Amino acid sequence: MAFVNHVSKKIAIKIVYYGPGLSGKTTNLRYIFSKIDADSRGDLLCLETPVERTLFFDLLPIKAGMIHGYTAHFQLMTVPGQVFYEASRKSVLKAVDGIVFVADSQIPLIDANLENFDSLRKNLLDHGIDLNTIPLVFQYNKRDLDNLIPVETFNNLLNPNGRPYLESSAINGMGVLETLKEIAKLTVPEVREKVFGEKRLTKEKKEKVEEQEKKPDEFKFVSKEKDAKPIRVTKLRFKSQRDIEKEMESLAKEFTK
Repeated sequence: MAFVNHVSKKIAIKIVYYGPGLSGKTTNLRYIFSKIDADSRGDLLCLETPVERTLFFDLLPIKAGMIHGYTAHFQLMTVPGQVFYEASRKSVLKAVDGIVFVADSQIPLIDANLENFDSLRKNLLDHGIDLNTIPLVFQYNKRDLDNLIPVETFNNLLNPNGRPYLESSAINGMGVLETLKEIAKLTVPEVREKVFGEKRLTKEKKEKVEEQEKKPDEFKFVSKEKDAKPIRVTKLRFKSQRDIEKEMESLAKEFTK
């Protein structure tokens, strides 16, 4: 559940990018980071332990409008893709508010996608979260390559309930910001309901309210800067996964001061 500071009136909303190793999770965050104005984001961090040297948690707070007068920050992070880091992947899902499942579209990796999606379901259950109730967006990545899994197959195997999905090529930026906006759009109503007890509107009522109030898009993430700048990643090393969990909790509190 989102971390709330009622004194400073700030909310930290946690979004986790989950999926197989090398499916494009970190590439998503690096692209987003490169397109966000520096005044609207924090540092891009890599949290490592001596054992899990390939473990990346990219923390990217993003200012994104107001919720009942509270300033919202999105904390974006990835999980390690390798299944033998299951304990670490489970810990990252603690108190998650929304999930982007980044699937690798290459046909040889269809089993890896299914295995990771099943682990996502199980890890959420261990935290008392039903996958069917949490905001979730599917991103079918690497659509710029050949020998691809058809979108229809992905939806049949992973998304029979018709959750939102996007095709993407994260390395080229295609679909990356669209995915971010979609998961933000789904997550904020959940936070409003859980934190403030606000009942969600039906689709028809929501469209009517938006038309009457003519609200601008509250999720404007793209920087006005055209020139790409080198991305600097700050690496933080810890002794154990528990130390990383404490650091993430500390960061959530820091961003809501």
